[in-house]
Amino acid sequence: MAVLTDVVAAVRRSPLTVVVALVVVLLAVNLGLSPTMLSGHQLPNTVNLLVPSVLVAMASVPAVMSGRGGIDLSVGPLLGFVNVVLVGVLVPHSLGSVWLSLPLMLAIGAVTGLVNGIAIAYGRLQPVVVTLGSYLVLSGLALVVMPQPVGVVPHWVTYLSGAWLGGYLPRSLLLVVGALVLWRVLRYRGAVGTILATGSDDRAAFTSGVRVSRVLCLAYASGGVFAALAGIGLSVLIGSGDPTVGRQYTLAAVAAVALGGNPLVGGRGTMVGPMLGASSLFLIQTMLSSLKVSSLWIEVVYGAVLLFAVCANAALASRLPARPRVGVA
Repeated sequence: MAVLTDVVAAVRRSPLTVVVALVVVLLAVNLGLSPTMLSGHQLPNTVNLLVPSVLVAMASVPAVMSGRGGIDLSVGPLLGFVNVVLVGVLVPHSLGSVWLSLPLMLAIGAVTGLVNGIAIAYGRLQPVVVTLGSYLVLSGLALVVMPQPVGVVPHWVTYLSGAWLGGYLPRSLLLVVGALVLWRVLRYRGAVGTILATGSDDRAAFTSGVRVSRVLCLAYASGGVFAALAGIGLSVLIGSGDPTVGRQYTLAAVAAVALGGNPLVGGRGTMVGPMLGASSLFLIQTMLSSLKVSSLWIEVVYGAVLLFAVCANAALASRLPARPRVGVA
């Protein structure tokens, strides 16, 4: 009984405890079903499958942290749009070099997120409505640019699909490292703190000197950059352009954030939690595939996990102490 009490107390102090344990258990089950999953010849393929899911979960974090019900529904279609622009526009026009295409892809993500942020911050519109509109616009534009899957990725994207050290160090992890470096820079510059302060209580943050509207724009723009990196990760994975595959990542991203212990009301959270949440969902998918379960059940599982995570998240959040108001000069 004392051990159980200690476990419950640890979970209350850190919701990450649950998702870390879940990742460990799911990884053990997957290794039991497929022992070669982490072998040198299979590991790059496994990581390439995981990277877009991790990055799109990261893309959802800043918007959720910023509060106001900031669930960004556009991250899935945005990563798909980046994929089709890279393959369907830049490569055919000989603009696929890394020094030109990579900044353009990141700029597309940043501008898309910034437009969402401006509409939410200055237009005072609901984030779900704004990002749903972006979801539809980006989905339509992707089909206009590329009506059907076609094309090949540039050489630098193909290079990222490989690995070093005999297959044990996949190059696609460079995209995740780049996203983490960007998040570290934002934290070092104080941007993450102001995003959390705004999400906790935007009025208190405003009276403390935080420029709330600019912070919201920054949150959605940074999420757009992460989504663009996810689009590059998707290009690494599929090796071509596909105008429809990006949309399926939207629900998984929201589920990963909730499963990772980040309250959907904002003001709290980490980046590590959603990354682990995305890993959990990926391991659930691979487990179902190993068990020969129909892929049609994947969306059902994602929905069930999302409902469970939101309920558990709310229950844990109600037991946590109130977040202190942050004063920013």
